[in-house]
Amino acid sequence: MSADFEKFITTCRAAIANERDEAKVIGAVQDALREILGREGWLPESHCQPRGDRYAQYPLYVAADGGFSVVSFVWSPGQSTPIHDHTVWGVIGIHQGRERTEAFRYQDGRLVVTKTIDAEVGDVGAVSPRIGDIHRVGNVSDQVAISIHAYGGDIGRVERHVFDEQGGSRDFVSGYEPVQPLLID
Repeated sequence: MSADFEKFITTCRAAIANERDEAKVIGAVQDALREILGREGWLPESHCQPRGDRYAQYPLYVAADGGFSVVSFVWSPGQSTPIHDHTVWGVIGIHQGRERTEAFRYQDGRLVVTKTIDAEVGDVGAVSPRIGDIHRVGNVSDQVAISIHAYGGDIGRVERHVFDEQGGSRDFVSGYEPVQPLLID
C-alpha cells in the first residue's frame, strides 16, 4: 500500500472520529481526496481494470465496523450506472477520464433531472440523503475512466435503491469485485 493512500485513510478516519457535522466530515474527506486524485503509483492495476459488461467496483478500504469504505469505480467508454441512491454520505473524485453525473429529484411522483455535471480529473463532489442522493453516473470520455469514492458505510453491503424515471424503485446491494482491499482493519 502506498504512503499517499495510507495518509488519505488516516485523514478520513480522523475526520469521521472527531466530527459529528456531516458537512464538515464531507469537506475534510473532499480535501484529502483531492490530494491523491490523478497521482500515479498509489492505485494498483488490480483495482483499475474495466469489465466488458458493466462498470467495476473495487474495494480499496473497508473499516472493520462497516462505518466507512473507499472504492474505485472503473468504467469503459459509454458505461453508466442505473439511477440509484446511497443512503449514506459519499465523496466522489475523478482520478482518470471524464464522468457525467445526472442528479434527480422527485417531482409529481416522477424522477426528473435537476442538474448535469461533467467532471474531469481532480474534480470532487458529494452526495448524501441530506444534500441529494439520487443520481446516474457514466463515462463520457473515450478512455477508461476511474473515480474514487469514499462512503460513510460499507457501500458494497449497504441496502440501497435503483430507480426508474417513472418513480419506481427496487432494493439492491452492489457488492464488490473479487479482489482484496488495499488496506484492511
